[in-house]
Amino acid sequence: QVQLVESGGGLVQPGGSLRLSCTASGATLDYYAIGWFRQAPGKEHEGVSCISPYGRSTHYADSVKGRFTISGVSRENTVYLQMNSLKPEDTGVYYCATEWSSGCPRAGTALTSWGQGTQVTVSS
Repeated sequence: QVQLVESGGGLVQPGGSLRLSCTASGATLDYYAIGWFRQAPGKEHEGVSCISPYGRSTHYADSVKGRFTISGVSRENTVYLQMNSLKPEDTGVYYCATEWSSGCPRAGTALTSWGQGTQVTVSS
């Protein structure tokens, strides 16, 4: 069974940066749209960013535009989320997800496959 695996979370001060990674064994991520979501305690999953197959287009939530960058590196079979100028409200568990299709994944459907998540904490 194909699994998504995230890494790169941690504790960072406000204004700092982190880079999250999403990789998969048994699947070529270039073929699919890959999304990043986050979930703060007591809140629903929030869509953060999505990259279309082969990186043809990228999409961002208004709350992260200009601060976060999503990218894919084919030779590494990895999708990255570079997060700069982090704020305390960016705190949460970050998940990568896909519906194994060309469309950006949606949080509320059983078609979406999720990684195990990585914790990001922005605090002084």
